[in-house]
Amino acid sequence: MKLPKRYRPRHHRDVERLRSRIARARYFRGHGVHSPFVYAIVRQVFMKHELSGKEHALYDTLRRCDVNERRAVQLQNLYTHCKYKSFGLNRASGIELGIATPEATVEELTALAAEARRCGTTLCILDPYADKARRECCQRLILAHPSTSIDNRAYLLLFNGDLPKQHFKL
Repeated sequence: MKLPKRYRPRHHRDVERLRSRIARARYFRGHGVHSPFVYAIVRQVFMKHELSGKEHALYDTLRRCDVNERRAVQLQNLYTHCKYKSFGLNRASGIELGIATPEATVEELTALAAEARRCGTTLCILDPYADKARRECCQRLILAHPSTSIDNRAYLLLFNGDLPKQHFKL
């Protein structure tokens, strides 16, 4: 069977993108997600295009850091949905949501993940596929993570707490 022209890979990177899309297809719009917690996040956070709630401090901070608007809206909605009260950039202690910016090195990501696990902080790693070293680091973090993790290509969420060990690629 010959694929339509728009689906034919032009080179190796396109083949990798196609594989990624196929692997993630079963989670599209929450189908195949058997966790009520993650399903609610997919439906009420990832599928929303406008800010929910009155608090927009995280959104404003992310936009000042050049995070694209759609991702900033999603993370602000996650913050609201999970009822977090505090956030911080490139840190994990003393807050409920830590966000590792694209400038964080692989060593810093590893240290942030360990600190987040110890403190019970949810960690969001922006641009987990920025380069090979960052992608491999995020894969190691997912494998070692004792709780639920969600990878939606633009950022990786590592939840710490009472959630079971499961990984979702959206």
